[in-house]
Amino acid sequence: MEIELNFGAILLLCLAGFLAGAVNTVAGGGSNLTLPVLMMLGLPADVANGTNRVGIWLQCLAGVKAFDRHEALHRAAIVPIFVPTLSGGLAGALLAVILPNLYLKPVLLICILTMAVVMLVKPEMIAPPPGAAARSPSESGFAWWGLFGAGVYGGFAQAGVGFILLAVLTAGLRYDLLRANALKMSCALAFTTVALGVFIAFGKVDWPPGLALAAGGVVGAWLAVRVAVNISHSTLRRILFVLTLAAVTGGFLI
Repeated sequence: MEIELNFGAILLLCLAGFLAGAVNTVAGGGSNLTLPVLMMLGLPADVANGTNRVGIWLQCLAGVKAFDRHEALHRAAIVPIFVPTLSGGLAGALLAVILPNLYLKPVLLICILTMAVVMLVKPEMIAPPPGAAARSPSESGFAWWGLFGAGVYGGFAQAGVGFILLAVLTAGLRYDLLRANALKMSCALAFTTVALGVFIAFGKVDWPPGLALAAGGVVGAWLAVRVAVNISHSTLRRILFVLTLAAVTGGFLI
């Protein structure tokens, strides 16, 4: 199914993409905004889910490049982290295209609300142990399975997956919040690549609204990285807390 876009709809999608790109770069939950907008414009839940990945993929690509340019990306950790997230992303995306559309929409909404509420009531999940050295997923069963679970959830629903990844990367692998955000974007880029391929193969992507979201998302992600690398860790944590509150609000407004 494809929808016809007028100028107002394109502007709305670009704005939603911009806000989602900024939010996803420093926290998560941007899809709490973009998924409802896509469904409001007339896309069924399964096509909205697939179309949303176009913007996610391009904003992640922009975010990863920007973090790497500012030397905030731990390149050596990328391959070990990709193994569980890629495999999980494939499983989640296949589940999303197989699940009947009648059940997909309520499941998406429940996932969005659940993840937003969990991150609101447990903000300490983003606090790594003070002074702890970062470690590989192979050194932590919790982190490996956490990344796999994040991949499954990200491939399936995407909304709020950034919160899961931040929890695993900070509490499980002991990265500070800035480097965790950089690796989070890398993980999201990895499983979104797999998920988008699955959604394209099953005809679940409407390209015009997806590209409109992407146009705003790339700008939002680039600006958010500029902010993140130039503020203190405590300020970044406060921003994350505010965005968690916004994610909860967005979930209830769907």
